[in-house]
Amino acid sequence: MRDIILTLFVFGSLPFILRNAYMGVLVWSWLSYMNPHRLTWGFAYSMPFAQIVAVTLFIALLIGKEKNKFPMNGLTVVWVVFLFWMAVSTIFALQGDVAFEQLIKIYKIQAIILLTLLLFNDPKRLPMLIWVIVLSIGFFSVKGGIFTIQTGGSYRVWGPATSYISENNALAVATLMIIPLMVYLYRISEKRWVQYLLAFSMVMSLASVVGSQSRGALLAIIAVSGFFWLKTKGKIISGALIIAFAWLGWNFMPESWHDRMGTIENYEQDASAMGRINAWHYSFNVANGRLTGAGLESWSKETFAVYAPNPNAVAAAHSIFFAVLADHGWPGLIMYLLILALSWRYLSQVIKFTTGKDEYTSQNTLARMLQVSMVAYMSGGAFLSLAYFDLPWHLIAISVLLKTMVLEPDEKPS
Repeated sequence: MRDIILTLFVFGSLPFILRNAYMGVLVWSWLSYMNPHRLTWGFAYSMPFAQIVAVTLFIALLIGKEKNKFPMNGLTVVWVVFLFWMAVSTIFALQGDVAFEQLIKIYKIQAIILLTLLLFNDPKRLPMLIWVIVLSIGFFSVKGGIFTIQTGGSYRVWGPATSYISENNALAVATLMIIPLMVYLYRISEKRWVQYLLAFSMVMSLASVVGSQSRGALLAIIAVSGFFWLKTKGKIISGALIIAFAWLGWNFMPESWHDRMGTIENYEQDASAMGRINAWHYSFNVANGRLTGAGLESWSKETFAVYAPNPNAVAAAHSIFFAVLADHGWPGLIMYLLILALSWRYLSQVIKFTTGKDEYTSQNTLARMLQVSMVAYMSGGAFLSLAYFDLPWHLIAISVLLKTMVLEPDEKPS
């Protein structure tokens, strides 16, 4: 029954996408983040729904009459150059076949993200995309929070199978990234029941992050909590809530959770941590030895034998920064960091311009919460391989759109 309902819904959305191309981005985002087909057991499980929606979206762009302008600024220019550099690093990749296969996957994601910049320059559409992202990932974070409370935190919380966030660590960081978006939606929502639902979702999502038993997520929670406190106006109330939740979470979780978190201090004795450090050395060495890096998916016995201190401890970088460094060399990492820095700068410009202006309250809130989400991504992503995950790139796109909507109509400097 699930297979039939999902198939009818996806194919039923296609005529609407042909009439309004931006709906294709919404449906594709839902399929990408929630992976609803992985919740089925029959023919829909392996159906290429995302590809079908993407093809329909491109047809809608070709036949549509809506005039859209791609925002050109420093960030989007670096973004496009970075994508070009990915192709260059793939040409010279150490594992050519697998690198090319992975590049195609990344380009498919990036194509839809770039179309977001083209189709969501309407202030009324942007909240729709944020709702889709929050509901899609929130489905697993809220469910995971309830599961954590029911089981006393004895088991880890996992995401949808075969997705970027299937692993407990990745889901935890993605959850931390959407909680600030929940705060934004809470503040712009006018209906009480929606606010109550979002408040419940925030609490359950935080419980899910703790229940993931992710050490990287614990460090990210500390970073996000501190930055969120700085960004809120009611610092006494927010500070008290953060301390209360931290106390409850610390005392609620079982001994197994405390033992796992305790390994952060003794990382030298943890094989997983030492494997990551070895992979980080590999990334540094391969970037120094090759201008274009090793290319995508280079983590193998053959490459570690040449560039890693311990050739037998083959592992992925488990870090967005070291992953990009190994994949695309120093030029790639510099461009990647520049994209993040420019996104942060644009949000800071929006915050500065909108502060104290009632007509820009929602934009000010969104910019502040997007920065909190970026802190979650950069702190949590420092220990995870999420450099090509859709969500951070979507948030970067939203940052560009927000800056364009708020500043460029008033001819503010970019």
